[in-house]
Amino acid sequence: MSVPEFAKVESPRLVLRRLRAEDSEALVTYRGDPEVARYQSWSDYDAERGRHLIESMHGRQPGEPGWFQFAIALKDTDALVGDCALRTDEDPRQGEIGFTLSRQHQGRGLGTEAVKALLGYAFGALEMHRVIAVTDAKNTAAAKVLEHVGMRREGHFLENTFFKGAWGDEFLYAMLGREWAKR
Repeated sequence: MSVPEFAKVESPRLVLRRLRAEDSEALVTYRGDPEVARYQSWSDYDAERGRHLIESMHGRQPGEPGWFQFAIALKDTDALVGDCALRTDEDPRQGEIGFTLSRQHQGRGLGTEAVKALLGYAFGALEMHRVIAVTDAKNTAAAKVLEHVGMRREGHFLENTFFKGAWGDEFLYAMLGREWAKR
């Protein structure tokens, strides 16, 4: 299956677009916030990591093997307020998503809106069959977003990951394309 050229995905308040060099400062600011990074795989996010992430997305397309990071920008100002990702492996019919929002933009429904837009793109333009998401079991806000968009909790993995100095639990969520189409 050929991967369509990505331009952007719009929702009522947001645009999912490519990360750009001018996003670096905002990206590093929110990813460097200890509260935002609390359940993420990174710590001590710095300018070099931000530049590397942005540069690594040049020439990539969502749906190709590996992770593709989307900017989450406000539609009216184009300000970067977070990022979301889609990972595809050898089978392009299956993917995994993730998302991060700056602390100032949490609690307003923007995470739900971004994830809906991302799932719409995955099941629509990329014609995926199944999409999963994995979240720390303590991250109740992320679990609520995933459940609100209609993803089903399929698993609770007990102490399956050594994360930031301790064993942690994770939840696995999933949705099929036909379930998305019925929404």
